[in-house]
Amino acid sequence: MEYDYDIVIGLEVHVQIKTKSKMFCSCPIGFGEEPNTSICPVCTGYPGVMPVPNHEAIKKTIIAGLMCNCKISEFSKFDRKSYFYPDMPKNYQISQYDLPFCKQGKIHIFGKSFSGKMLEEKYVTITRIHLEEDVAKSIHYPAFSGIDYNRAGVPLMEVVSEPDISSADEAYAYLTTLKQIMQYGDISDCDMEKGQMRCDVNISLKPSGQKEFGTKIELKNLNSFRAVHRAISSEIERQKDILLSGGELQQETRGWNDDRGTSYLMRVKESAHDYRYFPEPDLTPICFFKEDIENLKKEIPELPKTKAKRFVADYGLTEYDAEVITSEKALADYFDIGVKKTSTPKILANWIISELLRELAHASISISEVKITPENMAKLVEMINSKTISGKIGKTIFAEMFATGKSPDEIVKEKGLVQVSDESEIEGFVIKAIQENPIQIEQYKSGKTAVLQYFVGQVMKLSKGKANPQVVQKLLKSKLGS
Repeated sequence: MEYDYDIVIGLEVHVQIKTKSKMFCSCPIGFGEEPNTSICPVCTGYPGVMPVPNHEAIKKTIIAGLMCNCKISEFSKFDRKSYFYPDMPKNYQISQYDLPFCKQGKIHIFGKSFSGKMLEEKYVTITRIHLEEDVAKSIHYPAFSGIDYNRAGVPLMEVVSEPDISSADEAYAYLTTLKQIMQYGDISDCDMEKGQMRCDVNISLKPSGQKEFGTKIELKNLNSFRAVHRAISSEIERQKDILLSGGELQQETRGWNDDRGTSYLMRVKESAHDYRYFPEPDLTPICFFKEDIENLKKEIPELPKTKAKRFVADYGLTEYDAEVITSEKALADYFDIGVKKTSTPKILANWIISELLRELAHASISISEVKITPENMAKLVEMINSKTISGKIGKTIFAEMFATGKSPDEIVKEKGLVQVSDESEIEGFVIKAIQENPIQIEQYKSGKTAVLQYFVGQVMKLSKGKANPQVVQKLLKSKLGS
């Protein structure tokens, strides 16, 4: 008998906070250093050492909470969590349990989903945002395993949602929105390849209409939003198959192998009491006055949805263009700088979306790594608008700019690519194109006016793309007698 099931999903998202030093010591934070070179007695758990809280990490956690519509705790504390694994050498982790910095927030999700369908607007409730220290990175080789403690002690914020999510598409939308918030607030770069944003999924199925939740399964090792979407879709089917066949699920933690598209058992899930939380004895509680929180509210930056509305209102962008450009803070900042240097913001947006983003994808680099400055991008658009160069030549120049980082006027000067608008200079190309294509002349005169574009193309070839297309069309029509 076929049953309908309600899907219940909650996400635990770990976000590394962008600070210069670790959470409880002065070791610098970086990526790609030699293993175990950014460590000290505090982050490697030597006896007798004392932790000192990173105030910048605490401040950024509060700002993140405010951006996620959370209530900020005026009284909070750190807790000691017993930890059984070798990636935390002192056998406990400093975290937060019953009094986190932020609680009872919400994130608004809507728009297109991962699969292209439109999502219904909804709010996903955030249970809590707490601050803790990250663990070391385990490295596995065929013959042995190793541990790099450079990551141990990095400030790590955990954003825990309520089980309000009911599909893989909604989970993807939630993560995308959360990433935007963290980037716009300068809380984190959220680079999943560098481990700056990691996600665990809690998922269960229950018969439709049943109030009691089903058995919760946790999914780990999800290293991209696409992997999250695939893993949730797969786990829904796996649980459904077990339940429909009369089997029972047990609470467990499963890893995800994205190459195979399957999950695997890691361990039977621990409960909170297994961690034996108790107040961290080496750290005093942290209190915030209302005026402290009000002052932090003033530091909240313009959020992506607000910025998108401004781009539509101030620069005449379509809602789609504004949504694409504000999808990443670095991209929105790029446009914000460039738009001040152009009289046609919409055309600049078109070039960024159609040309720049395509080349970034092909080169597998981010907007922060591109060689073209936003000022030069705007300058290229202005040169096309002023008919200094044609749109076709503009694409050639753009390719050179992308490869070298040179300014468009520098490339135009080097290659002699200024657009020709003088009719006397273009006329010779027009006459030659007509003389060399008698068949097309007859077609044009017999009423096939679309052939005019063929002649335009021939003139552009002869002029090596320099001729002004509008002038070319005018001269062709005059010469062909239309």
